[in-house]
Amino acid sequence: MKPLRKYSPEGTVASVFFIALFVVLMIQIFGRTPLFTGPVWTEEAARWLWVWMAMIGIAEVERTDSQLRMGFLVETLRRRARLAVFTAIDIVYLGIVLDLVWIGWKTIVRTWSNEAVTLPVSDAVLYASGFVAMILIANRIFRRIAGIGYRNDSAETEVAQ
Repeated sequence: MKPLRKYSPEGTVASVFFIALFVVLMIQIFGRTPLFTGPVWTEEAARWLWVWMAMIGIAEVERTDSQLRMGFLVETLRRRARLAVFTAIDIVYLGIVLDLVWIGWKTIVRTWSNEAVTLPVSDAVLYASGFVAMILIANRIFRRIAGIGYRNDSAETEVAQ
């Protein structure tokens, strides 16, 4: 198994969305002062950027296998048994995520002709965040199941971090 890289495409993209969110929020905040009149689109853009940042951020959490879990019973098992349990959980999780990919695709198709209230784009752009994130998450889960992704499976590693 390769060592975990410090930076990833998911983390980088989520960081860019965070920076864009910060800029939009600053425009919105200063637009409420006497300095200048803020554009009306900043509130909706901030919500959309927040959703994209959060969804892509979930994929980064999957990359590092650092989601919250109740592991006190599983961690009493031997390493092979623990890996078997975590792999079974990942297989079920992958099935759920693939179903969410399908639901995301259907939502994009259904909302493609709807225009956003203040932004000159389709509502499907907002719903595409879930679709894209679920594809990235499915990739990371599949890699973890196949043994080529990072798996945080030892109690000692979690205590050391």
